[in-house]
Amino acid sequence: MTNPLTHFDEGGNARMVDIAAKPVTTRVARAGGAIRMRAETLQLIRDGAAAKGDVLGVARIAAIQAAKRTSDLIPLCHPLALTHVSVAFEVDAANPGIAITVTAETSGQTGVEMEALTAASIGLLTIYDMCKAVDRAMTIESVRLVEKSGGKSGHFLNPNG
Repeated sequence: MTNPLTHFDEGGNARMVDIAAKPVTTRVARAGGAIRMRAETLQLIRDGAAAKGDVLGVARIAAIQAAKRTSDLIPLCHPLALTHVSVAFEVDAANPGIAITVTAETSGQTGVEMEALTAASIGLLTIYDMCKAVDRAMTIESVRLVEKSGGKSGHFLNPNG
């Protein structure tokens, strides 16, 4: 049986996966997560009154930048030519917080799951950074792959949302 952990060779050493023989396909990944905070913190963000400025605008740019730089952050990721990255936020006033959804796309030989996950994580961390002066108890939660398509393994839809 071959090792299902593709980032290790037969001797157990870390390696970058050889994707040379893989076909180029359109690949899409969607990742999400959320940050919970005090209602007052959420109101500052909604009002555009945070001391550091437009929190969601900066977090959107940070998420896109993170997707583009994933291979610099995750040691065995291939650098990818992303064809599209979108970032959406949803404000939740009932359970105070903000959800992020990132969609990353490429035409290539390997998937964009890590780019979408990295972007979602950095977007949420940016919100934390911009608001920590007023709410250090914010909690980042549920960062996960929501859906992916393309490549040999085909379509995946996370049953946990």
